[in-house]
Amino acid sequence: MTAEKPDADLSALAKGGRQNFFGFLLRLLARLPFLFIAGRLYGPDALGRFASALVVVELVALVCAMGEKRGLAQRLAEGEDSHPANLVYDGMLLALLFSGLAATFFWFVPAPLFPSGEYTELDRFIVLAIPAYALTEIVLAAQAYKYDIATTVRARAVVEPWTISIMAGVFYFVPALSESGLAMAYLASIYAGLATGLWSFFRSYGPPRGWRPHPVYMGKMTVRALPLATADAIEWGTRRVDIFILGLFAAPAAVGVYYIAQQVASLPQKLKTSFEPILGPVITKNLKTKNYEAIAKQICQVGFWIVAMQAGIALALGVPGEAVMGLVGPEFVGGTGALAFLLIAEVVAATAVVSEAVLVYVARVRNLWISIGTIALQAAMTVVLIEAMVRGGYGEPFKAAAAAIALMLALGTASLVKAVMLSKILGHTINTFRWPLLWAVAPAVLVGWLATQLPEWAELIIGVPAILAVYGFIIWTRGFGPEDRVLFRRNLDKDEPKRI
Repeated sequence: MTAEKPDADLSALAKGGRQNFFGFLLRLLARLPFLFIAGRLYGPDALGRFASALVVVELVALVCAMGEKRGLAQRLAEGEDSHPANLVYDGMLLALLFSGLAATFFWFVPAPLFPSGEYTELDRFIVLAIPAYALTEIVLAAQAYKYDIATTVRARAVVEPWTISIMAGVFYFVPALSESGLAMAYLASIYAGLATGLWSFFRSYGPPRGWRPHPVYMGKMTVRALPLATADAIEWGTRRVDIFILGLFAAPAAVGVYYIAQQVASLPQKLKTSFEPILGPVITKNLKTKNYEAIAKQICQVGFWIVAMQAGIALALGVPGEAVMGLVGPEFVGGTGALAFLLIAEVVAATAVVSEAVLVYVARVRNLWISIGTIALQAAMTVVLIEAMVRGGYGEPFKAAAAAIALMLALGTASLVKAVMLSKILGHTINTFRWPLLWAVAPAVLVGWLATQLPEWAELIIGVPAILAVYGFIIWTRGFGPEDRVLFRRNLDKDEPKRI
């Protein structure tokens, strides 16, 4: 039985990854119309203002979720209550209280959301996304504990991106909403995603039974969640602090261009989050039995899957970067350099993300300090590199590229430090790199370079699939072993452990 357990876990991880990879493809299809609409209709100035507000809203919402995105799995696994639903409702109540206070504060003090001072009365309503975003994180984490990844796919990859894409287009043609169309579309998408998650949640967990929230327990829960909530916020903040700092040194239009580059680069980032919902329950189960060898094996396995897939997507989006950015609008082509470094940053960050999936349970305070050090390093390097560009007389695109380089270096450092620390804790090496990755990258880059010699439309229609095909063939034949191919096999689903 013990020998079969890692295989069952691997099946669960593979199925969760498959479902969310499908979600990634759906998210890609939905995100492209939004980027096109936002860039072509609203322009870089409006995008810059929207991006600045989004940074604060989502960061605060993540903190208000009190680390339940990953911490809920541990609380449910420990079985602190005879009714699991009550544990979830405790987290939801706590998140609602904190997010309600935060939304009220930013309604009356909107300056942090709009540092340029330019906003409409409707723009201020974006604060209502804070409680909805926090509750959605908890609801989807609860479903993931039951290995229901399909709900996350529906909410995050279908409902939210398609809602924001469609509503951004609709609101632009409504005179009363056109100036605030992006904020209103975002708000609609967050509540649509919450509704999708709640529908599945109520069917799975039902209403609370004998639920009596206790102030003392809620206080202890808050204290316990603070390191994890802070780590979540910092990990997310590393992807947003660059926008905040860039906004202090560059014009709103430059921030808007960088935001588009970041949105394109975040597409492969979603591949990392594809495994997060299922990693938590699998890891906490093995931690209870102190099966550290299985955990190390799972982290290395999932880490390689993520790196391999991210590298392919990064090549397909980065090599023809000018054509990709040009789809949004000709004024966005200047962000091609930033896009390239952001894509590399997402690849090197994969090891840190999978390592942190374990560290938040076994060394949450030390992990928190490393995360704090990472974002501090990123912020310092961002300021230094942008200042160097300013003193050198370089234009706005170089400032954006400097911010991306700082992110890449900071995330690479975090990956190395967290992998070493986790290796020492588990007593097993954590390594997500394999040499076949380089064998696959080289010919894919060559094919991509040849594609850039074609007209722009052909560069995208022919070049992107060609890059993916060459890279995928070599990774499949030279890099993937039998256990790696579990990710693409559906006949192992029957071996998955079931939740009651």
